[in-house]
Amino acid sequence: MRNSTLVTVPMLFFILCGTAVAEVSSTLEKIRNTNSITVGYRESSIPFSYLGSDAQPTGFAWEICNRVIDRVKEVTGSADLRVATQAVTSQNRIPLLQNGTVDIECGSTTNNSDRAKQVSFATNYFYTGTRLLVKADSAIKTLADLNGKTVVSTTGTTNFQVLRKANADQNLGFKLIGAKDHAEAALLVQTGRADAFGMDDILLYGLRANSRNPDDFAVVGEALQIEPYAIMLRKDDAAFKKLVDDTLASIIDSGEFETLYKKWFESPIPPRDINLNAPMSEQLRENLQNKTDAPSV
Repeated sequence: MRNSTLVTVPMLFFILCGTAVAEVSSTLEKIRNTNSITVGYRESSIPFSYLGSDAQPTGFAWEICNRVIDRVKEVTGSADLRVATQAVTSQNRIPLLQNGTVDIECGSTTNNSDRAKQVSFATNYFYTGTRLLVKADSAIKTLADLNGKTVVSTTGTTNFQVLRKANADQNLGFKLIGAKDHAEAALLVQTGRADAFGMDDILLYGLRANSRNPDDFAVVGEALQIEPYAIMLRKDDAAFKKLVDDTLASIIDSGEFETLYKKWFESPIPPRDINLNAPMSEQLRENLQNKTDAPSV
């Protein structure tokens, strides 16, 4: 009896663990079983995913994910599907996706090879590069001007890693510090505690446009590297990835993607009705044809 118990308990443990992992990895099954989907969003990644004046998520990525949710309702036959939301940060977005807290992340996450070891990405839907947000009267115009300065970037982002590597490889001589999110990083520049904020240029344009005095800031410097953004999904979940990719393909082929792009990047957007004036890049136009999910290195 004693030997039987010792064998059975570990077996039961592994069976239960295996079941839990299977439920988390099969997103559509999880959604069917709970009649709910949890969407991860960012609180200050303008114009992709952020809180509007009504304290509810909004943005370009958020609208795309709403189209995905509509498709999920069709596939699962659940018109009354409960949609829950969960704010995520650069640091916790991958763990929360992996452990099943969120089912899809609609933010401003770079699709790169390192992250692809932990999660999957849908078709790339934006391309950007790391540049600098500075005060308008700053002497900083290029990376070479950062010598002896303090540069902030958001902890857990690829931008932080890119800046650290550039600092070492090019002997730029700046001090790199971390902030918990984009809003805090911008505040450090505004208050003079940092001289520049290194981040994806489109996010910097969004933060600048929605600041109290946009003319007080400038986005400067050459882009360190070009990186794609994509919706983040759990790894090895082919059925859900296909659903998301097919939804994106439908939006692109119908012309709705370009309509959404013009709405969020070339028109006044909330909360301050400022136009980012960010025309579509050649990289993105090319990917509207190719529809690739290829990561950056």
